[in-house]
Amino acid sequence: MSKKILFVGAGAIGSYIGSFLTRAGHDVTLIDPWAEQVETVRAKGIGVTGPHDPFTARPKIYHLHEAQRVPRDFEVAFVAMKVYDTEWATQLALRHLAADGVVVSSQNCWPDPRVAAVAGAERSLGLIMSKIGVALWTPGQVERGMEKGTGRGHDVFRVGEHDGRVTKRAQELAEMLAVVDGSQVTENLWGERWSKLCANSMGNPVQAMSGLGSLDIASSEIGRAITIHLAGESARVGLAQGYTIPKFNGETAERWADSTKRETWQALDTMLTPKAAGGRNWKASMAQDVHKGRPTEIDYMNGHVVARGKEKGVPTPISVATVSVVREIDAGTRKQAPENIAEVLKRAGV
Repeated sequence: MSKKILFVGAGAIGSYIGSFLTRAGHDVTLIDPWAEQVETVRAKGIGVTGPHDPFTARPKIYHLHEAQRVPRDFEVAFVAMKVYDTEWATQLALRHLAADGVVVSSQNCWPDPRVAAVAGAERSLGLIMSKIGVALWTPGQVERGMEKGTGRGHDVFRVGEHDGRVTKRAQELAEMLAVVDGSQVTENLWGERWSKLCANSMGNPVQAMSGLGSLDIASSEIGRAITIHLAGESARVGLAQGYTIPKFNGETAERWADSTKRETWQALDTMLTPKAAGGRNWKASMAQDVHKGRPTEIDYMNGHVVARGKEKGVPTPISVATVSVVREIDAGTRKQAPENIAEVLKRAGV
């Protein structure tokens, strides 16, 4: 059944999901502040490429300053902005929802409490997107870098209620997203969210600070070292909070947390080391932000790990140093460079 769907944000993830839903027959509207993106999509549509047949979608799209012209009867509104834009984007989404409409956070970091603070948990759904990397380097062209999960035992999309219930609206959203990739309802929103936070925290800032791609980092001993440190810290903090954390980036949270032991460290290092030449040298969202001169989400990603670690008495020295270095890049006082990895380890006393 066709639904009226709004995306506040027509960046990489908004354009990618919105394009698939448009192709599936839903009535999709996008709102975005990037003028060149809006004008390009109006003129040519969105070109979508990835581990699937390429296609072009033509959803409706509006400039942010044209939002007052957008209808107010949408059944689902996705917030697909950077997490620091969550509150105003949620308020905009609410204004255009039907009375029984729902706001869906399709973001990284820890956005769900921020959405609920504006919309209320009763009008909010969480959406974790696991093992999917998308990029929008050129207006009107969105690219997926990760392989599709369907058929490989992995569901990319996990839809969850804040209270863990399995509801009709969560099931409907999961079914809707199945046209993109594997999708399911989860009763463990917070554990799923922390799992994705761990995956992001161990990769995104390393690429952002260094300018290196995923293959470059995995091929470097120091790159794998900072990756394991960040994964271990974020896993230990999540477990200390009592979350049931699904496996991320090839290992369980408990295994990453155990990386302080020499034998575990060596096994993780072996796992991360590329087994053959070649492979995709992907640039994650935070690396894309630095490239485009946008503020990163470092305070809401690794910074959130640091804050929760302080509350639970879990040391996070590598995360603290990582936040410090990426903040300097955001401020323009430090240049993006591979040497920043060593600087983080030095500041953390490793």
